[in-house]
Parts: sequence; structure tokens; C-alpha cells
Amino acid sequence: MTAKQFYDWQTAGGTDDVMRLVDCLEKADIPWCAIGGVAVNHWAKEPMVTQDVDFVVSTDAIERAVSALEAAGFRAERFQWSINFKGRSTVSMQLSTEEFYRDFPSRSVPADVHGILMRV
Repeated sequence: MTAKQFYDWQTAGGTDDVMRLVDCLEKADIPWCAIGGVAVNHWAKEPMVTQDVDFVVSTDAIERAVSALEAAGFRAERFQWSINFKGRSTVSMQLSTEEFYRDFPSRSVPADVHGILMRV
């Protein structure tokens, strides 16, 4: 079983949702990166499966990201410090809007996480 197959099994098809999220942000040329448990997998010796994907975008691109993801079929729910997205799987995708993370996208690096190319 590949890393991607294992992640898909653990998240009821989450690979497709994560790949759609990545593709959507990249095609819209939105500076972004994964944070949290998914991002930790790039550096961890043992893989960790998480049921959510935490990510950030540059502050000036938050509304563009929301529009692009909603156009791609994700449902958005706004909270004080985040905007959460749901696709077709059990994976919850959380866009953190906290100021603390605003420069993370500019410092991110490309990575293969569970067989999915993303920025961390």
C-alpha cells in the first residue's frame, strides 16, 4: 500500500480533496502552505495521519482563496480565526486567518506528503 493509498483509506478518499485544494490554490497563483500535522509529515521519520489539513495563504489572498475553493466545490464555514472547508471526504481543511502565520507562505518549501505534492 502506498502512502497515498493509506491516506485515502484513513480519510475516506481524502487524497482527492487535498489534491483539489492544492491544484486550486496553485492554479489561482495564491501563495500558500500547509501547516500543522500534515506539514510535519515532511520532516517526520514515521508518517502521521490526520483527519484535517491546516493551511495558510498570504493575508491579501484570503478572499481569493475562499472564492476559488468554493468555485471548486468546497463548502466554506467562517469562524473568528479560520475558514473551514469540506469537500467530498472526511477531511476537514482549515484555512487559518491568524496574523501569526501571515509570512509562512513566503518561507515554505515544496514537499511530497503522503504522495501529494504541496508546500510546507
